[in-house]
Amino acid sequence: MTQVIDVVEQLVQPIVDDLSLELVDVEFVKEGSDWFLRVYVDTPEGNIDIDQCALVSERLSEELDRVDPIEQNYFLEVSSPGAERPLKKEQDFEKAIGEYVFIKTYAPIDGMKEFEGYLRSYSEEGAEVEVRIKTRTVTVLIDKKKIAFARLAIDFSA
Repeated sequence: MTQVIDVVEQLVQPIVDDLSLELVDVEFVKEGSDWFLRVYVDTPEGNIDIDQCALVSERLSEELDRVDPIEQNYFLEVSSPGAERPLKKEQDFEKAIGEYVFIKTYAPIDGMKEFEGYLRSYSEEGAEVEVRIKTRTVTVLIDKKKIAFARLAIDFSA
């Protein structure tokens, strides 16, 4: 799967660059008996529309047909990353400073593996997240190497 994702990223990056878009993520997953190749793209401002997604889909489909890197049948989906967009690259975290985020870690930090709160900073040491634990608000430093998954989240308490 990783090889498929790497090839697809190499094929789609010039397409999104040409259209002044941003490649957010690529997934190749099996759901039931079907395989899905999902490509998430956005504008730098975060307001991609369906026509832009369709254009990326058409161009990428042509490249996938030409290179043919995937053996099994699959469905290609090109879409916006949505309100809960993943945070994977350094620049994703930097753009998300001040935003409400959800971070899951590989190993517990202070007995917790899931953190939801406001991203206050992101540096070489990791992500500082202001989280609410019962009645207190604390800032937790999460080492970059311990981050298994991160995404923007919706603050329902606000």
